[in-house]
Amino acid sequence: MPRFAPALVACAATLICVAPETATEPDNPVAQYNSEAPKTILELQQFRQRSTMPIRSGHGDAGVATLINLNPSINSWYLLGLSWKGASAETYWHLQNPRPIQSRVVFDEKFPSGLMIVEGGSRFPCDLFGAGPTANVLEQGRSSPLIYFPVCGGRLYLRNPAKGQRTALEGATEFLRDQVWGGEKVIILFHHLLADRYREEGALPGRDPAGTRAASADTPDWPLPALSDPAQEVRAARPENLGIVPDSPGAEKSGMMRGAWYPAAGNGGVYVSIMQPNLIEPAILRSHKDRAGNPDSVEASSLVYLIAFDLAAFEAGYSRGTSYPGVGWSDRVTTPMKDARLPGPDGIGSIAPLIATGLIAPEEGRRTVAAFTAGFKRSHGAFRYGDLSLKNHGSHYGFIENGVVFSKLQPGLATVLMLDNGSLEMKTWTEADNERLGRIRHARQNGVPLVEFDNTSKTTVPGALVNRWGPGNWSGSEDDRLRTIRGGLALQENNGKRFLIYAVFSDATPSAMARIFQAYRCSYAMLLDMNALEHTYLGYYRRNGSEMSVDHLIRGMSQLDQSVSGQVIPRFLGYPDNRDFFYVMKRNPKEVKR
Repeated sequence: MPRFAPALVACAATLICVAPETATEPDNPVAQYNSEAPKTILELQQFRQRSTMPIRSGHGDAGVATLINLNPSINSWYLLGLSWKGASAETYWHLQNPRPIQSRVVFDEKFPSGLMIVEGGSRFPCDLFGAGPTANVLEQGRSSPLIYFPVCGGRLYLRNPAKGQRTALEGATEFLRDQVWGGEKVIILFHHLLADRYREEGALPGRDPAGTRAASADTPDWPLPALSDPAQEVRAARPENLGIVPDSPGAEKSGMMRGAWYPAAGNGGVYVSIMQPNLIEPAILRSHKDRAGNPDSVEASSLVYLIAFDLAAFEAGYSRGTSYPGVGWSDRVTTPMKDARLPGPDGIGSIAPLIATGLIAPEEGRRTVAAFTAGFKRSHGAFRYGDLSLKNHGSHYGFIENGVVFSKLQPGLATVLMLDNGSLEMKTWTEADNERLGRIRHARQNGVPLVEFDNTSKTTVPGALVNRWGPGNWSGSEDDRLRTIRGGLALQENNGKRFLIYAVFSDATPSAMARIFQAYRCSYAMLLDMNALEHTYLGYYRRNGSEMSVDHLIRGMSQLDQSVSGQVIPRFLGYPDNRDFFYVMKRNPKEVKR
């Protein structure tokens, strides 16, 4: 953070600072954000607000504190810098505000030993550095084993560095990529080894199971069922690997109607479904063949698992993992698109001094009902082929967490975004959308759309690049080995109600994914990650008082969780992970947008 240091040193020497709540950035944040130059992660935050104040410990130590609200509209993340007189360097602390709507964090000249938490008409002093440079609360917190260390009576958290969990498969992949071959050869290897590994068809116990509760027709308060082939005999399937129990008498014993939705046990507003591409309505399979092909004989009978969340009852969050996705260059970018002056496409090569925890924060964790893996690592998160490879340094996939831009959102890419009012959107990002950047709490891009809504025909259509491997960056191998386990995210609307759908395809190409999302009449869908259960993981939580049960969309995903004294510790919620992820929370009725 070199551009802030001179101001801090001068302030420390004279003890004359700008008034705390009216201080402004000495540089132009918008110009820094837009510049094609090396920069820090802080200089990438165009909405940041900075204030400074002289400080003094109870022992008489003098210094200067700098408080940076990284995005005041979101009001979640702050960076606190402390520069003590006589110290050789400034120390930075990444703080998280767990109540961003109710609370603000400010300096108060009358309280030189810490911060002031403002909640409505109340002010709560927080003595963070009154004990001096080496014995203050922040130093104590940094030595704590807690990843989120509560300070200010729990009104703030100090974010501590953590080591994210890495699976054995991921370790082997990284070894082969870094030490043996190049990236594409590793992809080819794993498509040879893992293709069809997770494929499941589902046992067929009989006809429509009696006594099961399912939405086989349009139900106003439920997600829309899939459009199925009316000429085929309707039979139930028993998905032996489905790990989430339908809250429906007889479904587990007699099977589930494919394409129908069933309430999930444990949380109202959550539904599960299964489907196979060979049951899709023929008109869908005949449509838009210039954009998507039809499933081959293997993937046509491969089972798809889906879970839907009613967005009136739930909201979504996003977290970067402790390591991934990175912010440097993808090795997929062609030489003409790579600027050798820059450590990464956005001018940054590190997120320091910010801390990535790879773990859901405590307040949100108490409301979380599910968590699932997000998109590609940075190494695969850019384009080598097609038009997008020739724009914006290769169109690296962008992502935002708690209002902080880690990588800019790029036009033309499939994007899921969560706004400051708790709403969720999925769309293809445009230049015009940048006007809303200040309101975005979380965002993640991953490739191009699988399906989108066509306003002319008022129907769901495959994305323009679904059947184009290179320009769509679908991953797989250059010899068209595209069939594998894949995860996808979609948005569906039914009579004004909106549902976020996560689907795991046990064995599918992008075309098969698009056809399934067409059948479920989703307005938008995008690929997330692929190739293994750890890359398509979803954990689902059922609470009964202080007890919590952990289920998984596919049973084998349980191997990704840990166990301590017989107690299951779920990934993302119970321990940090090196991969990024989404999580779904019950809406907090007390959280009303300012």
